[in-house]
Amino acid sequence: MDVSYLTQGGLEKLQEEYRVLKEETIPAIAAHIDEARQLGDLSENAEYHAAKEEMAWAQTRFQELDATLRNAAIIQANRHGGDTIYVGATFTVEWNGQEKTFTIVGPAEVDPKGGKISNESPLGRAFLGKHPNDTVDVAVPDGTRSYRVKHIL
Repeated sequence: MDVSYLTQGGLEKLQEEYRVLKEETIPAIAAHIDEARQLGDLSENAEYHAAKEEMAWAQTRFQELDATLRNAAIIQANRHGGDTIYVGATFTVEWNGQEKTFTIVGPAEVDPKGGKISNESPLGRAFLGKHPNDTVDVAVPDGTRSYRVKHIL
């Protein structure tokens, strides 16, 4: 599996979700399945089937988190002295007279509204390795958008 880039805060958040799933959610669902199983005919027991679906989701999410955490690499902020955009960098760009600040994060921490973009997304990949005053052209659904890197924080 590929490396999962995470900030320290993102790692802690995923570790907590993993712990809750393992120690609370999955055991609670298992108990609910056992209770529903005791109600009798499983073929017409909607509560049992709903609990089984919930368990399938929880176990899948648990496996995803396990794989992400096993392959986690912590993003080191400011490791390049602020002159190059890399995974973990926060930077401001300008396009059409507007400014926007982005932080490049791993896919597990993406938050477009918060300006966190994935290093694997077309936008994130386009910014990697760029410097202040570089122009970056990115294909978007309605054509090409040109960004100018103003500064790296």
